[in-house]
Amino acid sequence: MKETSLKNRLAMSILSIVIGLLMIAAVPFLIQTSLERVLIHLMAHVEAGNPAFASGLQLFDFFYPVWRAIIFVAGIALILTSQQLRKGEEWAYRLAMALYALPSIGGMFMFLPYISFVGGFPLPMVVSWIGLAGFISFIFLRQEQRKVKWTRFATLLFIGMLATHAFVIGIGAQRTLWTRPGHPLYPDFTWWLFNWVGEVNWIAVILLYLSIPFLAVGNRKGWWLATIGAVAILPLNVFTQIFRTKTFDYLIGAVLASVVLIFTQIPSFKKHLLRD
Repeated sequence: MKETSLKNRLAMSILSIVIGLLMIAAVPFLIQTSLERVLIHLMAHVEAGNPAFASGLQLFDFFYPVWRAIIFVAGIALILTSQQLRKGEEWAYRLAMALYALPSIGGMFMFLPYISFVGGFPLPMVVSWIGLAGFISFIFLRQEQRKVKWTRFATLLFIGMLATHAFVIGIGAQRTLWTRPGHPLYPDFTWWLFNWVGEVNWIAVILLYLSIPFLAVGNRKGWWLATIGAVAILPLNVFTQIFRTKTFDYLIGAVLASVVLIFTQIPSFKKHLLRD
């Protein structure tokens, strides 16, 4: 960060304060409004003869507020550490990248139930835009070669997309399991497969998220975390798609994991992605 110009470091500092304030003052109300709309429309969907979706009421009522709390604390952290960015502290840059990823991922997760049950303008997308504004700006404000910036931008973007999708896969698996026939028993292999793939995807979310602050500065630790997360998702999602062909959700996850592996494994990308 010391090699980044003072002008760009000052821009990073100001951006952290502005986005931090939005995460504290605006995002909580956006999430609450989104949650209430999702719950109202989902209740109507259940009452219209779709009892299998009833578990979504509990899941969304839990995870929307959890993401709100996480993003709120992240906003506070951005404001408190903003001056360290101006000073060129490397740890502050890595932390900021991790903090910006939270509304980006959380907003995208909340966006999917919203468009599924509410429709219209996707209000949670605004939450994602707030996080992405800082996330993308920081990649290009940092002093690096142009090829390095674009490689990291593409890689980190797809890691965030994969993390979001994997989190949603875990939610979908739990929603289906809670209303399965014969609960709490498992009627056959395809039902406990839901449990398996859902929880593996959730574990992979942690690895993918942790890779972001490391890869943002070209650290090989991030490369390992992203690789392990993507490899864990890819074969199990393909396997699940074969047995559960009602939707293409697992295939989409496998494609996203493949793209992450392309950026992390192909030498021409890897040499720009990693510093060491």
